[in-house]
Amino acid sequence: MFPTTMRVLKRPVLAGIAGAALGLMSVQSATAQPADAGVTLAAVKDRGYVQCGVSQGLPGFSNPDAQGEWTGLDVDLCRAIGAAIFGDPTAVRFTPLSAKERFTALQSREIDVLTRNTTWTLDRDTSLGVNFAGVNYYDGQGLMIRKEVGVTDALELDGVTLCTNTGTTTELNVADFFRSNNLEYKVLAFEKADEVVAAYNANRCDVYTTDVSGLAAQRLKLTDPDEHVILDTIISKEPLGPAVRQGDDQWLDIVRWTLNALVAAEELGVTAANAGEMTASDNPQIKRLLGTEGSFGDALGLSNDWALNAIKATGNYGESFERNLGLETPLGLARGQNALYTDGGLQYAIPVR
Repeated sequence: MFPTTMRVLKRPVLAGIAGAALGLMSVQSATAQPADAGVTLAAVKDRGYVQCGVSQGLPGFSNPDAQGEWTGLDVDLCRAIGAAIFGDPTAVRFTPLSAKERFTALQSREIDVLTRNTTWTLDRDTSLGVNFAGVNYYDGQGLMIRKEVGVTDALELDGVTLCTNTGTTTELNVADFFRSNNLEYKVLAFEKADEVVAAYNANRCDVYTTDVSGLAAQRLKLTDPDEHVILDTIISKEPLGPAVRQGDDQWLDIVRWTLNALVAAEELGVTAANAGEMTASDNPQIKRLLGTEGSFGDALGLSNDWALNAIKATGNYGESFERNLGLETPLGLARGQNALYTDGGLQYAIPVR
């Protein structure tokens, strides 16, 4: 048995330790919030618009039209964020960025959110001071060649020169694929996408490699698009999505849940045209999404109709996809992996509840 004095001291000592621990926990709780928490939304509201980093011109994703109006899947997401915050999809501005400079622009606060076909990887998620908010396009790296070459299998591409962008994952993917298949290759890398297109168009390289969606978009810029073919071989996984700076969880939540809202709207049959009348729905999932039940907007620091405004601005995810990338567009891309999970795809909204 312990001595009597030990039994007497045991409870007060433990109580003191517990009290100190609780005090430490209180201090930690008070300081646990990142220094930047809430700063981005406050800055955006003070400025009056969201500054989005986009590509320098990638049809279907972010590209200025003949009138200089930005359009595309990534642009729609930016406008949806603006609508969620301000109720106005025009409360946005766009900064064209090369692959090389995009993360620096985000880190230096030149932009609020990067909505520019960007692959989510472990290295980027842990070493660049950014957080990815989700995936708005599931892609893979492909290879485009001239039809006259007659190659149908990527394993026939021994000794080729490939054109691509610097500051992307493509060079590593090329190295992985070609070396693992004992194929010789050479890379010509350029900072700007239009430089890659020009080099390939001028026969400086045999192969143009980037995401398949990017190849479909950039092929439209070639002198004779029909003379080029994208091989069936996919050499990587490229989950593309929006990114924000680390340290401001509220802003991360706003971007993440705006993307989720657009996917959820498609799942629930809510469109740009019917969103207003859908507020009268008895479906509890629709009621929570559109803000007629619960107070989920409060949790984001937004009004309760944040998702309603986002959906009315751009339509649901499927509407945005078909308008910018779908079979009736010049890109002619099928939904494929970007179909809803109920249709055999990977798009699956986290529930609002």
